[in-house]
Amino acid sequence: MDDRAQSLLKALIERYIADGQPVGSRTLSKIFDLSPATIRNVMADLEDAGLIHSPHTSAGRVPTPKGYRLFVDSILATQPFELLPAEQIKSLLPTADPNRAVTAAASLLSNMTQFAGVVLTPKRSQVFEHVEFIKLSDNRVLLIIVTPDGDVQNRILFMPREYTGSELTEAGNFFNQHFAGKPFSEVRQALARELESLREDMSRLMQAAVDAGAQPSDESDSVVISGETRLLDITELASDMQRLRRTFALFEKKTDLLQLLDASSRAQGVQIYIGGDSSLVPMEDLSVVTAPYGVNGKVVGTLGVIGPTRMAYERVIPIVDITSRLLSNALSHVGTPTGGERQ
Repeated sequence: MDDRAQSLLKALIERYIADGQPVGSRTLSKIFDLSPATIRNVMADLEDAGLIHSPHTSAGRVPTPKGYRLFVDSILATQPFELLPAEQIKSLLPTADPNRAVTAAASLLSNMTQFAGVVLTPKRSQVFEHVEFIKLSDNRVLLIIVTPDGDVQNRILFMPREYTGSELTEAGNFFNQHFAGKPFSEVRQALARELESLREDMSRLMQAAVDAGAQPSDESDSVVISGETRLLDITELASDMQRLRRTFALFEKKTDLLQLLDASSRAQGVQIYIGGDSSLVPMEDLSVVTAPYGVNGKVVGTLGVIGPTRMAYERVIPIVDITSRLLSNALSHVGTPTGGERQ
């Protein structure tokens, strides 16, 4: 693509992002010192290249996912983004409570972009420092797991028989003496070698504890979402009821969202996923801008913004970038959020 075609594509996308209306040759001729006929010829070439298309019978053109991708890649490569007022944003992220910091980050992303803000929270750690068994009633036993980060997790075990307090103390002492500091997956393997030396009823309790401890936390609680209703204000989404249902199904089921955020946590820096261009985004009309965040230099989660493909990327990208840095700083000062790190 020559410089003229690239400049016209950039101007068309910027105008469409600003106005939300298909852009015609007459509009572009007011920006460039070119005749409408020349601009129409260039636009025809851009359309043949799959970068723009004409919606319905409109004389104007709008970007395709391929066009957005070229635009995003070019502004990422050439535009030095202005730093946002970090100190002002930092005051909106509480550092005393890591859980509040994560929730506040999602709200901050939504408020600053007017789209949906999402944060993939760290998974519960499956490494334990200390366990304790407490008798509840009848055949129910409370398993208390304390992680190396000080996170406390509770699991309820339903056992085939009732255990006495002394038996539960014995089981806890055995766990702490032999397996403290190890992940439950490793404990399961080690425990298999110890079963012969344990009484059958005691080994059954041990196995139940390992199975419960190795279970991942409820994934429905692992994504914090803020401002999804703001997408109702996006004309291209709200005007189509089927499209709107698909959008909100993304937030309700969360499976696709978790897959996307998990994938982006393995990448470095800001990532832009454009629907129709990325198989990870289930809708052509949506874009997701993400960045990983960490604790003491180790990535533990991802945050981002979900909005229409017609978003001001040059503004959203630095908002996501600086929010991830500020959340990392906040969590590194207070420790990992409840739940430990994602594994």
